[in-house]
Amino acid sequence: MVAGKAAPTRGGCPRTGKWALCSVENRLVQSGFVVRRVNGEAPHRAGFSVVPAVYTLGRSRLEVFIYPSESTLAGDVAKMDTLSAAPRGAKNPWPFFSPTFVHSGNLAAVFLTDNATQAERLTLALTAGAPQP
Repeated sequence: MVAGKAAPTRGGCPRTGKWALCSVENRLVQSGFVVRRVNGEAPHRAGFSVVPAVYTLGRSRLEVFIYPSESTLAGDVAKMDTLSAAPRGAKNPWPFFSPTFVHSGNLAAVFLTDNATQAERLTLALTAGAPQP
């Protein structure tokens, strides 16, 4: 990237090397998911210092937390039980299913599904990393 110039975009989404909601949505669609954003106010989740964007992927629910930096996310993750996607010592706050917790760069995501294949596809899609400049 040339200093002072914006990073190239794909479909209007900047390619900065950091996750943005548009890059998450693009990656999920490329991975074969039908992505629908849930309207309304997203719930604040204990242990996360940012409010999630909420999606449905078929019958599953995905909450995506975009942090301003990897270090800010790392601070939250250090205090969490990643098996329950909740602060250490807290009970599982997620309705329905055991959560699949994913983090990559400045992104954390909690996927609620009973489909192990979908959970693996989502994990692979997001841990491949944010689109690079």
